[in-house]
Formats: sequence, C-alpha cells, structure tokens
Amino acid sequence: MTRSKPLGIGALSKRSGCNIETIRYYERIGLMAAPGRTAGGHRVYDDDLAKRLFFILRSRQLGFSINEIRTLLHMVDGDDMSCVEVMSVTEEHLADVQRKIKDLRKLERVLKDMVAQCSGTEVPECPIVDCLNSAA
Repeated sequence: MTRSKPLGIGALSKRSGCNIETIRYYERIGLMAAPGRTAGGHRVYDDDLAKRLFFILRSRQLGFSINEIRTLLHMVDGDDMSCVEVMSVTEEHLADVQRKIKDLRKLERVLKDMVAQCSGTEVPECPIVDCLNSAA
C-alpha cells in the first residue's frame, strides 16, 4: 500500500472539511494523537492520523458523542477488540436516537396542535403565545 505525502493542518482541514480549530480540539482531548512536526514546528499528519480524523468525523455525523467515539477508538486501538463490543456501543447509541425521535414526534404533535389553534388573523390574542405563556 502506498503512503500519501503527510499533510499540513490546512490541507487536512480542506480535505476533510473539518475546521482547523476542531482538529486541534480533537488533539487536545486525546481523540487524535499529537502529529509530527516539521523543523519549523508545523503539524504534519500522516495517513493514519488522517484516517482517524475521518473516523471521528463520520462518527460525529452519525450522532455519536465524544465519549462514545472515545470508547470506539479505544476498542479500535486495542488488540482485543471484538465486533460484539462495537455492536454494543452502537446499539446503545441507536436506542438513544430512537428515544430522541420519539420525543421529536411528541414535540411535532404539540407544535401542530398549537398552530391548528391559531386563526392567523391580525387579532391581539394569539393562542400560540397563550400556550407558550402557560405553565406546563
């Protein structure tokens, strides 16, 4: 397998679509190892670090929390990782996503009900504002 030329942080940012400060943040919190440096002190990212960043970014797109990603990366980094462990973390995340979807559906129904109560006319009374002012 051929290795790509190491990338500076700007090039990695551009290639990944990830903000430079976010890359530095992932380094500070330990999701990414500190990259090598040039003689001038500039960060250089090899293929492994770039691949790790893409793993983190894809995990974030799927809604995994930083702690869940840390757990997944710990499994990936260890020699004793098993698919069943990764599946367990993913199942927990899926259950959380399903809870959020259920809550969003409830929220949708409440908002639809509020909108349905409004006549949309230019009267000083507004059922939506009344509903928002009422104690839950």
